[in-house]
Amino acid sequence: MTRVKQALFLVGGKGTRLGALSANTPKPMQEIAPGVLFLDLLLENAARMGFTDLVLLAGHLGDKVEAAYNGRRVGEATIRVVRESQPLGTGGALAQASDVLDERFVLLNGDSFFDINLRALTAAPLSEGGGRLALRMVDDTARYGSVRLDDMKISAFIEKNPELTGPGLINGGIYYLDRAMVDRVAMPSSIESDVFPELVREGRLEGIPFDGYFLDIGLPETLAQAQRETAALRVRPAAFLDRDGVLNEDKGYTHKADDLVWVPGAREAIRLLNDRGYRVIVVTNQAGVARGYYEEDAVDAFHAHMQEQLADAGAFVDAFYHCPYHADGKVPAYTVADHPDRKPNPGMILRALNDWQVNRETSFLIGDKPSDMEAARRAGLPGYLFAGGDLHALVSDIIGPA
Repeated sequence: MTRVKQALFLVGGKGTRLGALSANTPKPMQEIAPGVLFLDLLLENAARMGFTDLVLLAGHLGDKVEAAYNGRRVGEATIRVVRESQPLGTGGALAQASDVLDERFVLLNGDSFFDINLRALTAAPLSEGGGRLALRMVDDTARYGSVRLDDMKISAFIEKNPELTGPGLINGGIYYLDRAMVDRVAMPSSIESDVFPELVREGRLEGIPFDGYFLDIGLPETLAQAQRETAALRVRPAAFLDRDGVLNEDKGYTHKADDLVWVPGAREAIRLLNDRGYRVIVVTNQAGVARGYYEEDAVDAFHAHMQEQLADAGAFVDAFYHCPYHADGKVPAYTVADHPDRKPNPGMILRALNDWQVNRETSFLIGDKPSDMEAARRAGLPGYLFAGGDLHALVSDIIGPA
């Protein structure tokens, strides 16, 4: 299955319940920390999971969204803005963007943050014209309305009612959708109240419960909560992983996609780290480049192939760092003695710590050589030696129960 690379964000609402706060500023562009907007948090999260085409579906104050975001990059992702010609509801906003849609895509509400592994939502095949929703268990569904789930199929949506209190599943505002579903969208319409009930009746709407942090900023008090809490959620623990011998079998200068053989439990270990909110960062020596066995493009292609196979397992790597230098190289440009990135030097780790917002105290490295352990020590991180076996079991022991 081809990895889903497109994520769309509904950012066109007026945010009337925020009053004066949203009079001149779109609700998703409310500041949550100095220089950090709520929408920044959503875009960064999608980009780190490998979604490279980020599309903002703008309406109210769309000129401000376009001026702030159109053409910007977040990591490897590019942001583009599609403005609706007139307010036509969430379904209409999606229908007006039909010419830019991939065959499969993720659609997210731009005014709520649900901290989940998006790759877990998109891992299983999706029926043609169908959809899959991320659901959240809450203590009281009165404000949201609730969702009834039978196995993985959504069987009913129950309207919000102040008298219907108590715990239950709610719509988390994140949807994995098939492009053919958009053909049934009328304008104006609400995808939630007009389209999804039709899919329920046809048995083509699935749901998966997740338990990540959830907050929507539709009220002044929840926006204030976001300003207190969400900026800190950008700082995550990181698991630094060596590659050959830890994630894939080391066949000696492994670089061809056809030679990728996963170590037992490797994909499951990465999925576990993703689900638990860790950044997964690969740091790998690739002396084969310096020795002339292959070029750096081959390293990048191998990593892209890893990401494709990880996506099928509902997993992803946040970033890959490789060191192509070696003192005994044959390619002059890569022949460097004691390069700071080459383990046991900690350069790759230190660069990643600078590039990403990482909680050092809860981060660690797993490698299969003494040079990995020394690199971790020099970077001030605990190192765990992987001597073979099941990587998932080792990671489970390191991070402990949820």
